Amino acid sequence: VVGIGAPFLAPYDPYAQNLPDRRAAPGGRFLLGADEFGRDVLSRVMYGAGLALRTAVVATGIGLVSGTALGLLAGFFGGWLDDVIMRAMDVLLAFPYLLLAIAVVSALGPGEITTQIAIGFWALPSFARVVRSSTLSLRERDFVEAARAQGAGALRIIWCHVLPHAMWPLVAFATLFVARAILLESALSFLGLGAQPPAASWGGMVASGRDYLRIAPHIALAVGAASGRDGADRVRRRARSRPSPGA
Repeated sequence: VVGIGAPFLAPYDPYAQNLPDRRAAPGGRFLLGADEFGRDVLSRVMYGAGLALRTAVVATGIGLVSGTALGLLAGFFGGWLDDVIMRAMDVLLAFPYLLLAIAVVSALGPGEITTQIAIGFWALPSFARVVRSSTLSLRERDFVEAARAQGAGALRIIWCHVLPHAMWPLVAFATLFVARAILLESALSFLGLGAQPPAASWGGMVASGRDYLRIAPHIALAVGAASGRDGADRVRRRARSRPSPGA
């Protein structure tokens, strides 16, 4: 709700710089303080929620559509087509998810759209395997055999009979995957491979605020808390181990 309604809920323009207020402490004009450029941290956290949600939903949609198509083909037709598709999915699953996403972003260049493609590419094997598993059991059901007996073609059977029944586990998996996609988007942005400045990205905000953890910890801690327990723990560990500028 906050991410979608950020343009209406944010108290300030998240991109407007006000250098006299840089690194202002929480309270007063800025509820969560200001960052190194005097931008309102609360407003940027709100807009960052919208960016993370948008990236996760689009990336999940890419993986959902492409993975569903490949999983239906592999599960319904079987044979050599199933072997080729599944071996390709196994190759993708063999790579660590972050390394695979970094490779895609490095090849296409950093940016929000590239991040969506990279996360969708990472999601592709998982969705394909889920759909294939459901299709293998559905293709032997009586209603599929009845459709074949009536002369229905393979594509019609897949579209009208197999896909509707395979959608329920797929929807549940896609819903859970959105949360994983948000974490991966934050990780890529933290490494400088996601949405580029001045975009309000949670990972980018943590990365830019880590240089001020000793003198203005609120810059990174606020977004670290918003991104969940893991993000906050990461910021606290960085604060204990990293000296401040000029220390």
